[in-house]
Amino acid sequence: MQSPDNLDESRLRELAESLSLQQQVRLLTGADVWSTHAIPEIGLKRVVLSDGPSGVRGEDFDERHDSISLPSSSALSASWSVELAHRYGQVLGQEARRKNVNVVLGPTINLHRSPLGGRHFECMSEDPRLTATLAAGYVSGVQSMGVGATPKHYVANDSETDRFTADSVVDERALRELYLAAFEDAITEARAWLVMSSYNSINGTTASENKLLENPLSTEWGFDGVVVSDWTGVRSIEAANAHQDLEMPGPVGHWGDNLLAAVQDGRVSRGKILEKVIRILRLAARVGSLRGFEPAVTQLPARLDGGAVAREVAVRGAVLLRNEGGLLPLDAKALKSVAVIGHNADEARIQGGGSATVMPRYTVSPLEGLRKALPADVAVSYARGAKVAEGIQPFRRGEMTNPVSGGDGVLLTFFDKDGTEISSEDRFASQLIWFGIGIPDGAASVRTLTDWSAPTTGTHHLGVATVGRISLAIDGDVRFDDELVDETEVLGAALFFPPSFSTPVQATAGQKIRVEVNYQLEGDGPIPFSVFTFGVEAVVEDPQAEIAEAVEAARTADVAVVVVGTNSAIESEGFDRKDLDLPGYQNKLVEAVAAVNPRTVVVVNSGAPVLMPWLDNVGAVLLGWFGGQEFGTAIADILLGKEEPGGRLPTTWPATLEDVPVLSTTPVDGKVVYSEGIHVGYRAWLKQQDEGGATPAFPFGFGLGYTTFDLGRPHAPASVPAGQDVLVHVPVKNTGSRTGRETVQVYLARRESDVERPVRWLAGFAGTHLAPGGTDSVEVRIPARAFGHYDGGWKFEPGAFQLLIGRNADDDTFQALEIQVR
Repeated sequence: MQSPDNLDESRLRELAESLSLQQQVRLLTGADVWSTHAIPEIGLKRVVLSDGPSGVRGEDFDERHDSISLPSSSALSASWSVELAHRYGQVLGQEARRKNVNVVLGPTINLHRSPLGGRHFECMSEDPRLTATLAAGYVSGVQSMGVGATPKHYVANDSETDRFTADSVVDERALRELYLAAFEDAITEARAWLVMSSYNSINGTTASENKLLENPLSTEWGFDGVVVSDWTGVRSIEAANAHQDLEMPGPVGHWGDNLLAAVQDGRVSRGKILEKVIRILRLAARVGSLRGFEPAVTQLPARLDGGAVAREVAVRGAVLLRNEGGLLPLDAKALKSVAVIGHNADEARIQGGGSATVMPRYTVSPLEGLRKALPADVAVSYARGAKVAEGIQPFRRGEMTNPVSGGDGVLLTFFDKDGTEISSEDRFASQLIWFGIGIPDGAASVRTLTDWSAPTTGTHHLGVATVGRISLAIDGDVRFDDELVDETEVLGAALFFPPSFSTPVQATAGQKIRVEVNYQLEGDGPIPFSVFTFGVEAVVEDPQAEIAEAVEAARTADVAVVVVGTNSAIESEGFDRKDLDLPGYQNKLVEAVAAVNPRTVVVVNSGAPVLMPWLDNVGAVLLGWFGGQEFGTAIADILLGKEEPGGRLPTTWPATLEDVPVLSTTPVDGKVVYSEGIHVGYRAWLKQQDEGGATPAFPFGFGLGYTTFDLGRPHAPASVPAGQDVLVHVPVKNTGSRTGRETVQVYLARRESDVERPVRWLAGFAGTHLAPGGTDSVEVRIPARAFGHYDGGWKFEPGAFQLLIGRNADDDTFQALEIQVR
C-alpha cells in the first residue's frame, strides 16, 4: 500500500510494530520543548518543530540566529492572492530548512469572529472561503520545501480570554460551514502533514480529546498526518483515546508513564498507540528524518529572496481606504518638505507579540523608508507626536557597545547558585528570551553589561521588564534590586506584557552609560522559560506639547505622513482587546495635524481594526498592518507611487464599537456562546443592515487603488447539477492611466429559501494585474460546497441562486446573474 506521497505504508507499519510498547509510548510525547524523540536503532532522527506563522524562529529566541520577518497573516490575507500565499509559505519552508527545522507551526487560520480578538493579526480573515483558500496556498508552499505545515488551532479558538479553559459553544451548522470550513482546503487540497489541536473545549470537550479530531478531520477529510497539541494542550490520558497523536512539549507531560500504565491496564488500546506511532513515523519519513524512506520532496523549487517576498506581501496587502482628490501617490519631484509624525513611524510594529515573534536581521521603519526613497533635496522632519509603545523597549542595536569586545552589543554571563561564572556570550539584543534551550546546566543567574550611547540630549528613562527577581545598575549606581510580580495570571506574561521599572537618567547625545542587569533565572516549570528586557521607556510629561511640536512640523510641510498604530499591550497572544481605540493621544494627534495641513496621509500600523474618528478630516488613509521587516520600504514605495496598494479588506472595519454585531470574546460561566450562528463578520453586518442597523466604516473586501477598472458583463452556466463546481468569467479592463491590480469577488445569495442563510456570502475570487488599457477575462471558480448547507450532512437546496459580482461585500454596483441548482 502506498500513501499519496508514495511512502510504503506496510513498511511504516512493520517499523512501528517492531518497537516495544515503552518505545511507542515514549515517541508520543516530545523529547523537549521543540522536538520529538529519536530512535537511532531504527534510523529515526528527531523531528524539530518551530513557531510560525509569519517567520521561522527555530529552537531558540536568539537574535544571533536571525529570521525573515514576513508581514502578519492579516496582511497576507489582504492580498487575496493564493499565488502569493504559496510563495509566502515557500519562504517559510526555506527558512525552516536553513534552521534545520522540519515542521512550521502555521498557518493560524481561526476566524476573526469578533474584532476584539487579540490574535487577529496572526489569523487570516473573518470569512471561511478566503481563509481556506489562502491557507491551502500557504500549506502547499511550505510543504513544497519538504517541510511540514501545521494548520492551527483546531478548532473554534477565536478568542484569547481564558483560552486554556474556555468552552466554545457552537451549533453544528456554524461549526461546519464556518469554523471547520476554514481548515478544510488545507487538509483536502494541500494535504497538510500536521494539524494543531487547540486549548479550548468545543461543546464541552477539550480539543485534544474531542471527536472532531476523528470526524471530519481524519474520516471525511482523509487526514493522515499528525495531530500535535498546542503546548501543554494535552490534559489527560483521555486524549490518547481520541485522535490526538503527539503531546508537546516534553519530556514531562500528562502521557509518558501514565499512558504506559493506561495501556497496560486496558484503558487505552495498543491499537490506538500503534496508529499514532505510524502517523509520527509517516511524518518523519515525509520530512526526511527516517532512514530508508524517500522524503516527500526530493527536488526543491527555485530559491526565493525572502526579503523581496516580505516587501511584496507588504505592498500587495496594504489597503488604501481613502484618497481624497487623488492625494496619493505623492509626486516626489514636486515635494520640498515632508513631515513624518508618529511613534510608530520610527518604532513600527512589524509583527505581533507572543509565539509569532521572530528576530529579523534588520527592520525598515516608515521614517527610514521615506528618508531613503525621497530625493536628497526633500527636507524630511520627524516628530513623535504621541506615545504608543508602552513599557520598556529594547535598546537599538547600534546604540549598544559590548564593554569587553568593543563591538556592538551586550556581554552576557551565566553564574551558578554560588556566584561562580559558568560561561559568557556576546549578544546583540537587550531583550533576552530562553524557551527550553540556551541556558547552561547549573545556571542560577545571568548578568548583562553594555555601554549604551544616548541618541539625544535630555532625560532618558532606562529600565527593566520581566517577571521575577532583577536588578539594574546605571554607571555602577544600583537603581533597582527587587522582584517584579505578574498580576495578570496569563501564561507567558513575561513575554506578552511584563511588569517593569524605569528610572530617569540625564545624558548628552552620544554619551556612553554603563548599564548592568542581573536576573535570577526561573526554576523548572512545565516549559522552561525565562525572559527579561532592558532598555528605554518613553515617558511623556506633557502630551499636548508633543502634539504641538508635531503640528508645527506639519503646518508648513508639503505633506504630513502620520503613522498611527497599536502596541504590544493591545494586540498579542494571551489576551483580547478591551476596545478598538488607538492607544494614547493618537486620535488627538491626527485631528490636530489634519487641522493645519489638508494634505495629511495617515498610515495605520495595526494587525486588526481600529476606530478612526478623524477619517473624514484627512486626505488619505492607508492600512499597512504589521508589515514585516520591509514595512517601511513598502510604505514609501506605495506613498510615492512606485508600487500600487493592492490590498482588499479581509475583515470588516467598524466606525464605532457599539455598531459591531458580534463583539464579545469573554466567557460567561466558562463558556463563549456563538449565539450568532452562521452570521459572523460581514454576514452579521449585512444581516444587521437588513434589519435597519448600523453599517461599517468599510465593508469586507473593500480597497482602493491608483487606477480604475471596469468589470464587463459576467457569464456563467444558467443551470448546474448539485455538487458541481461553477466557473464564472468576468471581463476586466484597466480604464485608468496606471498599471494596477483588481480583485473580482463573487458572492452568492438566496432570498427565498427553506434554510436560514446569510444575506450573501463569498463564494470565490480571483485577481488580475493589468497595464493601462489592458483587458483580461478573469475566471473565478465557485466550489460546489458554496451552494450547500449542513444539516446532519451536506445538503443542496435546489432552485435559483444569485451570483453577485463586484468589488466588496456591500458593493452598490453588483452585477447579478441567476443560476439554477438542480
